[in-house]
Amino acid sequence: MDHDQTSPDRAPGRRTVLRSAAAVSAAATLTAVDVRPAHARTVRRYPFALGVASGDPLPSAVVLWTRLVQDPFSAASMGDADVEVGWEVARDRLFRTVVRRGTALARRRYAHSVHVDVSGLSPATDYWYRFRAAPYLSPAGRTRTTPAAGTSPSRVRFAVASCQNFQQGYWPAYTAMAAEDLDLVVHLGDYLYESDPSSALPGRRHRAPQTLGLNQLRTLTDYRARHAQYKLDPALQAAHAAAPWMAVWDDHEVENNYAALVDDVADTGARLQPPVVFATQRAAAYQAYWEHLPLRPRPVLGTPAYRVYRGADFGTLLRLSLLDTRQYRTEQPGGFPGDYAAEAVGRANTAGTLTGAAQEAWLRDRLLTSGARWNVVAQQTMMMRTRWPASFAGLALPYVSSVDQWDGYAPQRTRILRRFVTDRIANPVVLSADVHSTWFNDLVVNPDDPDAPVVASELVAPAISSHFVGEAEVRAGLATLNPWTRYFDGSRRGYLLMDVDRDRWRVSARTVDSVTTRSSPVRTTATFVVAAGRPGVVPG
Repeated sequence: MDHDQTSPDRAPGRRTVLRSAAAVSAAATLTAVDVRPAHARTVRRYPFALGVASGDPLPSAVVLWTRLVQDPFSAASMGDADVEVGWEVARDRLFRTVVRRGTALARRRYAHSVHVDVSGLSPATDYWYRFRAAPYLSPAGRTRTTPAAGTSPSRVRFAVASCQNFQQGYWPAYTAMAAEDLDLVVHLGDYLYESDPSSALPGRRHRAPQTLGLNQLRTLTDYRARHAQYKLDPALQAAHAAAPWMAVWDDHEVENNYAALVDDVADTGARLQPPVVFATQRAAAYQAYWEHLPLRPRPVLGTPAYRVYRGADFGTLLRLSLLDTRQYRTEQPGGFPGDYAAEAVGRANTAGTLTGAAQEAWLRDRLLTSGARWNVVAQQTMMMRTRWPASFAGLALPYVSSVDQWDGYAPQRTRILRRFVTDRIANPVVLSADVHSTWFNDLVVNPDDPDAPVVASELVAPAISSHFVGEAEVRAGLATLNPWTRYFDGSRRGYLLMDVDRDRWRVSARTVDSVTTRSSPVRTTATFVVAAGRPGVVPG
């Protein structure tokens, strides 16, 4: 990363909550930044239309992000030159006490995105940051470092989000999230959607470019334009500016239901691409993802490989392990054109894996070596054995399973859940998403045994805006098909709010009344608790 830094000011700061990106005056002056005129000439209009963000916090470091644009839908509009950008980090939102400042290059080859890994910060501390290019000053964002290793923070408070389908709704949930006092936002995938340009809502139609004749993004230009369109949304910008994020993809950041280098043709109707061809598409999608998010890991550009599984620790209170269950997975079993099949298909998939062997070993090592009170496995798809109404697939069966979720890879799931017990993992909690609905589940090794001991708790985040179809059918069969579910809601969009201390984990479903308008009240529609030492979710 290109940056230069001064010495930090170690004086303690007062915790202040950033209510929105607009709360910080963009008229404040950014001082002592050397922006060379040769680069400045390429910036002719305000370049910060996509906002700012921070992410991947550590006790002494955090990644700051922005991307310079003139026309958001054309990376070429910024010109052929790299642009030098000033940045600074302060202890107060008026930038009276600046503790770090420097410059970074917004490189043309990376669509003039900027990733600054700022180090030398104090643990568990709020900071504010901003950028400058030529005479133009960015909005300011708030970020927060994690607690120092070995310390015992009293609590951690974070949100979990996923599935923000642009054309299916507005994002008032992000407006509400920006007003929360958060240490972190964890995004579990489907940050964008790669298909379907249509929308019934004004201003929410997916915009070209996308490969002509296909209902599918394919090229780097396609993916960059789609990311930029999402980033233009003011609610998403506010949520990014309010707290640091840790994000990981699922499938729609590339293509629906893809597995490793096997693409999916159900949505596009196109011919199945050979792996070597799909690798080019995946490399483009991965590069665009990195260009638009505050990620510390950096991809090897032009290749379809980008390791994004990683972790974060909040002292001895919580260890977070963030998985990638898409890049390394084996193909969904059975060769079915849709998501659903008989349950036996996934049970027989003994060689199947959602994580790949190396990532599974990495996860086990993090869990075995953890001294944290809570051990969190955050990943994309529902882990609980889930039986869906047969009407979802039109099959002559009493129920069906989704082979794109952990049910399609049941032997690996059993292996991981059993290790929670044999490895004596303290207070495991699984965070999931993907299904556009809220589920609070108990996890057991053998779900067919009604007396099976609960070994972990699973909290499944609702969608920010993506639709869930089949609420009534799922609810009608919940008690008989899914007895390990303690709460289900498929009718509301929103996010999960986690409030964790040493004695209990409280999860609140924060949902909005509607996604058909930009503004909608947020309400707490369910609150459940996991008590330390007693796995399983109970109303709280």
